[in-house]
Amino acid sequence: MRILVVNVNTTQSMTDAIGAQARAAAGPGTEIVALTPNFGAESVEGNFESYLAAVAVMDKVLSYTEPFDAVVQAGYGEHGREGLQELLDVPVVDITEAAASTAMFLGHKYSVVTTLDRAVPLIEDRLKLAGLSDRCASVRASGLAVLELEADPLRAVEAIVEQAEFAVTQDKAEVIVLGCGGMSGLGEQIRLRAGVPVVDGVSAAVVIAESLVRLGLTTSKVRTFAPPRTKQVTGFPLTVTSPV
Repeated sequence: MRILVVNVNTTQSMTDAIGAQARAAAGPGTEIVALTPNFGAESVEGNFESYLAAVAVMDKVLSYTEPFDAVVQAGYGEHGREGLQELLDVPVVDITEAAASTAMFLGHKYSVVTTLDRAVPLIEDRLKLAGLSDRCASVRASGLAVLELEADPLRAVEAIVEQAEFAVTQDKAEVIVLGCGGMSGLGEQIRLRAGVPVVDGVSAAVVIAESLVRLGLTTSKVRTFAPPRTKQVTGFPLTVTSPV
């Protein structure tokens, strides 16, 4: 089984960290291919960058020439999963929905700890759109930018733990979800400090993708995620010829 795990930003070191987390979660016989988009922002922290990342991720996946069995979109709260589901005949799993749905197996309410405060409304909207918001106690910001997570891991852990503890004591969360692909690898440290289960979205998405492949299941194509209709598309910046 081969799973493509696609970073939503262009920082290669972050792709490497996401790939390492994905491989640690993958079962025997699963090959993880970690991909970095050909264009886009070095970090994704707002709507403009998120929509740009959606196109960049589609571009990168469509330009991959080897067979693959599933795709994981490794951006928390980002746009683009729906487009991939229209374009592909294999399962597409977004780390936002994977992490939140996994957290709901582990406690009554979960909280998301993310990066900057500006990301909070985007994540709230994505959870609501996915039907996962009813059991979300809160979405809290650590105050750190995406690239700061990698630059200073010790500071990142402290900032995330602080908000995780507030989520547990003040918001009554029973599970913490890491709300950024760049937080991959920090889960165990935060679990030990916060005293509650901590869900890493990359790990959860990989395991869900493996399960869907083994069950022989993929996206329904009868309506919402039917393939794009054949039509003229002018100037669409995909590396390969668009299927539409």
